[in-house]
Amino acid sequence: MPHMPTDFDYLIQPGWNDSPAGHWQSHWQQQLGARRPQPASWQLPQLDDWVDALRAELAACRRPAIVVAHSLGCVALAHYSARFGGAGVAAALLVAPADVERAGAPAPLLDFAPLPNSRLPFPARVVASDDDPFCRIERAQMLADAWGAPLSVLPGAGHINAASGHARWDEGFAELAILKEGVQVPTCAA
Repeated sequence: MPHMPTDFDYLIQPGWNDSPAGHWQSHWQQQLGARRPQPASWQLPQLDDWVDALRAELAACRRPAIVVAHSLGCVALAHYSARFGGAGVAAALLVAPADVERAGAPAPLLDFAPLPNSRLPFPARVVASDDDPFCRIERAQMLADAWGAPLSVLPGAGHINAASGHARWDEGFAELAILKEGVQVPTCAA
């Protein structure tokens, strides 16, 4: 992993059912010394609860945070931003966003619909796969465009999780480095 400056805090925002020890987000959390929100339930997600947990964790950060979100966590962050203007977020890496509006979306995800489609008030990058079963690449492009974020497409990467062979996903740190190039380092007022 490349050296990551400490000008920011890092926050890992998992998706539905959390990110277990074998998931790249858990690996990254250790590598980055990141925080992780703790909603009441990862298995029965409720939008308000997830947004409140994210807000509380961001408020506990000492510096603006770079949020690394996966799947339903990307949607939770977009809702947070729509409600609170992205307070506390310096930038976000949005990996494999879940399309909660797709036909056949599991019932526990429906509370997160409709998908926020307003521009995010902080720099962001979307990373998606061209064969993600939970979000067609055309939909990922629409979300990236709406959120004002460039899209990186990983060919044949599935849902970019442990099940698709992304247990550590060290290659993803390159996406994080690209994101950070466009982020202003916070400065103290004189």
